[in-house]
Amino acid sequence: MRCAVISDIHANLTALETVLDDIADGVEQIWCLGDVVGYGPDPNACVDRVRREDMICVVGNHDWASLGKLDLDDFNPDARRACLWTQEQLSEENREFLDQLPASLVIGEFTLVHGSPRAPIWEYITHASIATENFYFFDTSVCLVGHTHVPTAFHLSEQGPAVCERSWLNGERNLDLSEGRWILNPGGVGQPRDGSPSSSYFILDTEEMRVETRRVSYDIESTQERMQRAGLPQSLITRLSFGW
Repeated sequence: MRCAVISDIHANLTALETVLDDIADGVEQIWCLGDVVGYGPDPNACVDRVRREDMICVVGNHDWASLGKLDLDDFNPDARRACLWTQEQLSEENREFLDQLPASLVIGEFTLVHGSPRAPIWEYITHASIATENFYFFDTSVCLVGHTHVPTAFHLSEQGPAVCERSWLNGERNLDLSEGRWILNPGGVGQPRDGSPSSSYFILDTEEMRVETRRVSYDIESTQERMQRAGLPQSLITRLSFGW
């Protein structure tokens, strides 16, 4: 089965629609690793599109925050302000949709979470040492995570000593997943943070055990204009231009 794997849409409809337009024919499912809302100007429209595309989706920390299920004091001031704005915008129907999303899913040889298999909502997997610990918390060959907005691969080989290696998936890359175990992050659709403002996502072949990293540019200024009109924090608007 060929799947598209996306994460961290963050209420950026322009980015989401551009990625969906870029996804090739022959993709049978879209897997979303959470944070459909938060930061951006289009929370209802993005949830509506996720629902319309019938995506398989897990919940993220901003999704929970929009439902009042997390303490907003744990967020930085600009993220907290955006969360409060999102709470006011969400329709009851979309709140119910986000509320029923699971924290983790297992599909064949793939575990889906937002943060980490050890702490699906909040933990960031940023370094090989954190990834190494998390390999003990899932049983499948591959765990797909989001949350950092940075396309990354952590590989635990079956050959030699159990050493976890990290690879930055800059640009368009292809990986063979048939050997060892993996923790993979497709990067961010709506708020990339790896120094490139273009949206990042995966095309995954679950039978061939291969994954391709895709990058696609979108109309950032149109998103920024909507954010300005909504009165969202300037730092969140500016960062989209630089991918940080």
